[in-house]
Amino acid sequence: MRLLHTSDWHLGRSFHRVNMLGAQSRFIDHLVDTVREHRVDAVLVAGDVYDRAVPPLPAVELFDRALHRLAGLGVPTVMISGNHDSARRLGVGAGLIGRAGIHLRTDPEGCADPVLLADEHGDVAVYGLPYLEPALVKDTVGAAKAGHEAVLGAAMDRVRADLAGRPAGTRSVVLAHAFVTGGQASDSERDIAVGGVEAVPASVFDGVEYAALGHLHGCQTISDRVRYSGSPLAYSFSEAAHRKSTWLVDLGPGGEITAERIDTPVPRSLARLRGRLDDLLDDPAHTVHEHSWVEAVLTDPVRPDDPMARLAARFPHTLSLAFDPEGREDDSGATYAQRLRGRTDQEIAEDFVAHVRGGAPDDAERAVLHDAFEDVRAAAADGQEARR
Repeated sequence: MRLLHTSDWHLGRSFHRVNMLGAQSRFIDHLVDTVREHRVDAVLVAGDVYDRAVPPLPAVELFDRALHRLAGLGVPTVMISGNHDSARRLGVGAGLIGRAGIHLRTDPEGCADPVLLADEHGDVAVYGLPYLEPALVKDTVGAAKAGHEAVLGAAMDRVRADLAGRPAGTRSVVLAHAFVTGGQASDSERDIAVGGVEAVPASVFDGVEYAALGHLHGCQTISDRVRYSGSPLAYSFSEAAHRKSTWLVDLGPGGEITAERIDTPVPRSLARLRGRLDDLLDDPAHTVHEHSWVEAVLTDPVRPDDPMARLAARFPHTLSLAFDPEGREDDSGATYAQRLRGRTDQEIAEDFVAHVRGGAPDDAERAVLHDAFEDVRAAAADGQEARR
């Protein structure tokens, strides 16, 4: 069975105030062409269809056209909600849409209810695990505690239990939206835990032939059976080195996996330039970037006059300008957000206490901080669900 794995469309998102709807529409054209050209048997969309819970109308219209075109191909599509999506809004009409071969999986209650596909070698059970917010779904999936690893592990236990009751030789595929240990993040993903991403081990997906992941925007292979497709378009300059693509996955009769990357259309290349303004304007090595979207970091000791206009004369698509003067005490160029990347709320708070008081918090104080953050997470999750 041939599967096309994609995710993180983020319909409605812009790139540094540049409207990306046209590029997103061209990606949908490419997706449909790929399904037809490569004789794909099923399309897998692993979450973050939209960029926000209440997407703009043009994004909704593009999504509607995409669904009609995929349904028109007669090729089943399985799609889950991500942390950017409103699961309830995305899942409206799922039962009716499913009759057209578009299977929306947005309800955690249905984690162990697969879409059953078949080829000449037998059944393939495709399980869609929507993004699982721990505080909201702990009881639904039967997790022992409210954590990303706990709830995803509990959901996968339900998947494996359902699979065990199916005929021998049934192959299985899981869609999930999560941060898996070993994955490389970029600047454009929204954290799925307050203050930092809580990773889960790849072993949580043991027992299935293929795990089609969403959330991280770089295409990457965690293992032969656990992969991220990445976003089809770049949404931050941290993705300048990404090769944007989808995975074309062949699932063999005995569960064998082979995968090939299919490049997606690039609306405009990205360039990250650093140096003194005159050097950036004069260096012939930068000619290749004159039509790119440009992020420039100027290192002049003194801020030059009218730098954006001067840059735009050579690089008319300059979208981001920052200054990092040579010779300053801290020349690392790291932003505040970058210095905090990978640190949890708990670690940041403990460091603050130690800095202000001159001594680290004790065990009792750390427990108080932990309980406070858990209360905040629960309150935020309740508020998000109420807004949906």
